[in-house]
Amino acid sequence: MARKKVKLEWIVNHSARKATFKKRKKGLMKKVSELSTLCDVKACMIIYGPDEPHADVWPSVPDAMRVLARLKRLPETEQSKKMMNQEALMRQRIRKLQEQLQKQDKENRELETTLLMHQCLSGRSLHDVAMEDVTALVWMTEMNMKKVREGIEDAALKSEEKVKEEKPVVNDKGKTPMAAAAKEELPGQDWFAGAMDLSELMISRNDDHKNNWLNTYYPLD
Repeated sequence: MARKKVKLEWIVNHSARKATFKKRKKGLMKKVSELSTLCDVKACMIIYGPDEPHADVWPSVPDAMRVLARLKRLPETEQSKKMMNQEALMRQRIRKLQEQLQKQDKENRELETTLLMHQCLSGRSLHDVAMEDVTALVWMTEMNMKKVREGIEDAALKSEEKVKEEKPVVNDKGKTPMAAAAKEELPGQDWFAGAMDLSELMISRNDDHKNNWLNTYYPLD
């Protein structure tokens, strides 16, 4: 079962206030002891009770004096850097609550403007809408259009980069590296095409004494 959240305010009843003080003091000492053991840090705690003649010191008076002496040896700016009294603590909590409230108010406004935009797309008129809401609607519409334009530009840029990566590289002779390499691997094929050129061979059907060997294997009749 979850613990009930305690309301932080002064306890009016004296007996209840005294019992709460003893209970919280014991729990606070336990927390400081756990922090010192788990994290290996030097810590001390001094509590002055309203109805007690002496202060409660943890872990002991000599140990607490050594921790305080170490604190006093620091520069004044370092001593008060992380110190906080009750007023400073309350101011800090108020500031955090205000930031949370502003954040939640902004989220609520965006949700209301989004709902208004959907209603306008469904045919609602803006005659009965306040000027503040219309301004927010215009701002949200412009932001959405900006996101769409940025998405289109990014997609086009990625498409161009993909086409550049897939396009084959052509050298200065107009040949791809693969075709040039294949041609270099077969350097002696041009002589065969030249030898088979019939215009240069000049075969004559009447020249039997020179071309009998050719007519035997490749008769022209």
